Amino acid sequence: MIIGILQTGSVKPEFSTLFGEYPAMLQSLLSNIDPRLRFKVYDVQNNHYPDDIHECDAYITTGSRASVYDPEPWISVLQAFIVTLDQQQKKLVAVCFGHQLVAQAFGGKTEKSDKGWGVGVHSCQVWKHKHWMKPVMQDYKLIVCHQDQVTRLPDNAELLAGSEFCPISMYQRGDNILAMQAHPEFSKAYAEILIHHRQNLLGKMVFNSGIRSLQSATDEMGIAKWVLAFMAN
Repeated sequence: MIIGILQTGSVKPEFSTLFGEYPAMLQSLLSNIDPRLRFKVYDVQNNHYPDDIHECDAYITTGSRASVYDPEPWISVLQAFIVTLDQQQKKLVAVCFGHQLVAQAFGGKTEKSDKGWGVGVHSCQVWKHKHWMKPVMQDYKLIVCHQDQVTRLPDNAELLAGSEFCPISMYQRGDNILAMQAHPEFSKAYAEILIHHRQNLLGKMVFNSGIRSLQSATDEMGIAKWVLAFMAN
């Protein structure tokens, strides 16, 4: 399988030497499940897209510091590309920024949450099980780092998982789009350095709870299996 990674953001230079860029994080996660996978990276912030949409079997987005409602031309171009992927019935796994942009593209809504920042390890309850969701999990824990949230599902979408903090944490639209707010590709070490970097923005309570949460076990390998099973479905 060839997976196209739509890069929507970059790791801060002072951190990238330690942790690599977002596409490398995704490649490492998914290759741990299937080392035969091949990847192509498209820097969509700089208008780099596949010459042929079918040169990849499936696509996945990275996270971004941008908000999907920012008036930046590259965001509207990416939104149009996501619509084209849907029209062509190409598989898309939309992570964080992508999760929010898919909602915006198809009649949902993304906005800054009145609950503030979500950082560290958060737990989500699985509300609906699909046949590709193996291993079966009743809930899962993943690293999150976001201030925006999807507050209204896009058209023709099914809610799969959520939490009190982020009710729309994972959804499926049709047979070809899977969207999740959390970051299965983030390591705890990277999450910790991000939390420290944003300490002043987060406030003492969110900072402390975020750091404490990193002691929890996480389910990124199970979610990675879900992602690949969905792409192959």
